[in-house]
Amino acid sequence: PIGVITEKDIARKIYQLGTTPIKTVKAKDFKQRKLFTLTSKNSVGECARLMKKHRISVVIILKDDQTLEGVVTKTDLATVFLTKGTNSILVSQIMKSKVITAEPSDPILHIESLLIKYKISRVIIKRNQKPIGIVTFRDFVPAKIPQWISDSADPKEVQDYKYKKGLEEIHSNQMSYLFPFHATDIMSSNPITVEADKDAKFAITLMLKYNISGLPVTKNKRLVGIITKSDIVNALAN
Repeated sequence: PIGVITEKDIARKIYQLGTTPIKTVKAKDFKQRKLFTLTSKNSVGECARLMKKHRISVVIILKDDQTLEGVVTKTDLATVFLTKGTNSILVSQIMKSKVITAEPSDPILHIESLLIKYKISRVIIKRNQKPIGIVTFRDFVPAKIPQWISDSADPKEVQDYKYKKGLEEIHSNQMSYLFPFHATDIMSSNPITVEADKDAKFAITLMLKYNISGLPVTKNKRLVGIITKSDIVNALAN
């Protein structure tokens, strides 16, 4: 293996194309990033520590002859934690207590600036300290896809693209026509939440069931934190 192209890379490339047909793009046109590799002889803990240290989402697994054997993702490690973990760990023990939040009436460009400034994948929308929605970069996709897509794509395909797994971080130019819109216009309402005193395995079960990567954490229905697959990886690393 000489490189990795992620769904996020493809999404970023789409914004750079303008009216250029996407079929003209070659794999070599993507910026090469450093590959982080292990072998199947390495432990799950080693894999988790590598992800934590370099803040990556995928580790390449090589055979003895340096050819590709497979990949390990955060979802894979979360599944291992769920099925193989023996120690009981509460959500409150591994969640992040500092949560970046916004109000329902906040402009969506303000929310986008929070995502970029803090290098996070989601902003929790709260009302009276209760989580009522979530906004991720994928929620901006319908408003920001290039004109050549919006002119030709089926509306359902655009909606499917919005909810496609993994499309969580697209750094794109702010557009003036988005100023009138607010969090309530694009957020995913009624987010799946987990109580702080629940076992972390229950949180993982919810993430896998609903194909999401993070959950607002509540105590008596009030927001007290957030738990993501990265937190699960960090727990494995430790």
